[in-house]
Amino acid sequence: MSEDVLSTPGHLISLAARGFARLSESRLKPLGFGVGQLPVLVALQNGKASTQRDLARFAKVEQPPMAQMLARMERNGLIERTPDPADGRSSHIMLTEAARTRMPEAIATLFQGNREALNGFTNAEEEQLVALLVRLIANLDQIASADLPSRDP
Repeated sequence: MSEDVLSTPGHLISLAARGFARLSESRLKPLGFGVGQLPVLVALQNGKASTQRDLARFAKVEQPPMAQMLARMERNGLIERTPDPADGRSSHIMLTEAARTRMPEAIATLFQGNREALNGFTNAEEEQLVALLVRLIANLDQIASADLPSRDP
């Protein structure tokens, strides 16, 4: 049996992810948000993180790209930083009032895009897809962790 690399789960998921990203980006841009900012916005809104280090962990990105994203978000009036009184090298990050005000519309916009993309799926199919993707991501995270070089001397 010959395999078609373009029909593999990895390739198809990549195409779906890019499609969702394009859809989300086009709908979030008028609200002043970018799709790459979503993990940061959600983490700050839900109180899951308030420092650059915590946000980088939450979003699963390295510190330098997170620093660049936060600088852009601050420049665009989405976040503000306050010095951490316990650690002069660190700062607490929070959403601005403008960002908090626009978040509900952005979230509603994203849910609408998901509903449109899953048109024709039953509730059971949608739940199964989410469960399968959660398992897949856990497997990928486990593989990535195992592939990291040891930090022991």
